[in-house]
Amino acid sequence: MSAAEQTAPEAENLLEVKNIEVIYNHVILVLKGVSLAVPKGGITALLGGNGAGKTTTLKAISNLLHSERGEVTKGHILYRGERVAELNPAALVKRGVIQVMEGRHCFEHLTVEENLLTGAYVRSDRAAVRNDLEMVYSYFPRLKERRRSQAGYTSGGEQQMCAIGRALMSRPETILLDEPSMGLAPQLVEQIFEIVKSVNENEGVSFLLAEQNTNVALRYAHYGYILESGRVVMDGPAAELRENPDVKEFYLGMAEEGRKSFRDVRSYRRRKRWLS
Repeated sequence: MSAAEQTAPEAENLLEVKNIEVIYNHVILVLKGVSLAVPKGGITALLGGNGAGKTTTLKAISNLLHSERGEVTKGHILYRGERVAELNPAALVKRGVIQVMEGRHCFEHLTVEENLLTGAYVRSDRAAVRNDLEMVYSYFPRLKERRRSQAGYTSGGEQQMCAIGRALMSRPETILLDEPSMGLAPQLVEQIFEIVKSVNENEGVSFLLAEQNTNVALRYAHYGYILESGRVVMDGPAAELRENPDVKEFYLGMAEEGRKSFRDVRSYRRRKRWLS
């Protein structure tokens, strides 16, 4: 049984994004009232095509917008019921929230193991850090084999594993995972998502993952949100989204009556309520 076919356990919401708007360069409106929630112990998928606003949503949560001349101008973001907009990214990591950036972003000149250890820079419990390093290697045995190799000379899949492993070294409660399948062969994509599922189940880490590969994401997530042009246009349990005819046509490529233009799909449900 896939994760999407299971019902996520009832749990408190760790992360709540409430009706946020994001503007770049004071004029470009990118997010237009986005609301979503990530429950404790869940895998939540943020889906949509390129340019839908997925990465901007993650960067708004992790407070990385200012470096790109972006800002949240409306709404608010709560973590464990507290507003976190004023925290710097390092302080947010200490709260238990860390982002794995799109494109992996390993330190190319460092070894794989040195990359992993940079994820523990905010920690002082050295013995526990070594134990967590072994934990990461248990999920990513390939990284243990390549631990002395320069990260810049490893494969794309190994670099993605390294980036996720580095995030785990901070002992996060929630990981924001941006486009984990990008540029990877299908077999590696399945492997990465299986590891995400195992980490979620075994370590209790919650995930908000932004992904264009809707088919794979909805097989592993418990709940999904679909973004288009900076708005959430549909959300629901992942198993239900997979069976929705509009999702099948426009995101899974499985039209039942021939492909139609988006404007002709009258049954497409626009989201009518926001999280309050």
